[in-house]
Amino acid sequence: MGEPEQETVRLTAWVRGRVQGVGFRWWVRSRALELGLAGSATNLSDGRVEVVAEGARERCERLLELLEGDEPGGVPGRPGKVTGVALRWSEPRGEAAGFLER
Repeated sequence: MGEPEQETVRLTAWVRGRVQGVGFRWWVRSRALELGLAGSATNLSDGRVEVVAEGARERCERLLELLEGDEPGGVPGRPGKVTGVALRWSEPRGEAAGFLER
């Protein structure tokens, strides 16, 4: 049995705020690739961005921290403004290779 922090998970996060048309998906993709995660960042018709990431739980949790960061002015370098994040943890599907902007 592997160490718990190496558990592979799927994070789906719906990010609200000023997150479309500001380079947010590109920024998410860059952070996810730095963390070695696979998945996608997709603009939704209601103005949110859906982020799907698969990989080690601790790396997905770090990406979530970057998405949710609520320091004054947000996370340094993060474009736009995040006002909230809804999320769901699930079993990985292994369907993604790399990290896509949609």
